[in-house]
Amino acid sequence: MTTRYPIPASETRTEEIILRSRFITTLAAVGTLAEARAFVARVRTEFADASHNCWAYVVGAPGSTAQIGMSDDGEPAGVAGKPMLQVLLGSGVGDIGAVVTRYFGGVKLGTGGLVRAYSGGVKAALLQLPLLEKVERVLLHVTLPYRLYQPLARLLPAFEAEVIESQFAAEVTLSVSLPVEQVNDWRDALRELSAGAIQVVE
Repeated sequence: MTTRYPIPASETRTEEIILRSRFITTLAAVGTLAEARAFVARVRTEFADASHNCWAYVVGAPGSTAQIGMSDDGEPAGVAGKPMLQVLLGSGVGDIGAVVTRYFGGVKLGTGGLVRAYSGGVKAALLQLPLLEKVERVLLHVTLPYRLYQPLARLLPAFEAEVIESQFAAEVTLSVSLPVEQVNDWRDALRELSAGAIQVVE
């Protein structure tokens, strides 16, 4: 399972004119199906007067087909949504949505021309898209004696771990966030450090 992968860092928009038709491509991060649908709805509202607002999205890791969607929005079947989705699936970027808005310019492009226009719009926008790394994290609750607090604190950076909350009572209780793939090694390191004196609950 992929626990870290690139996602869009911000919304990006590109535009081109093909045989007098205006194509506007908008890309954005969509971390859930609800976010994907909201993004599509927002762009459709922004360009409500357009001839077509065709869209596709991939929610999840790059290339994952568990949560995908697409629409030709009135264009001939298969010329817009599917080519757009194929570009997204092959992009190496996860949690990504695309809307290509078309203002018809009076010249028909034919099915091949439409496929090239819609997929090409997404490809062009991807070249401009800033990325950041999404890291799947888990929250652990850690209870430890005071004497082990500083040794544990020194371990945090090696595991990309962050203390979210601290409570100092009879013992120290910490809420620690760290990447999913680090959890087992982190538990091993704590066992080694404390001989079982540190309790970890996920």
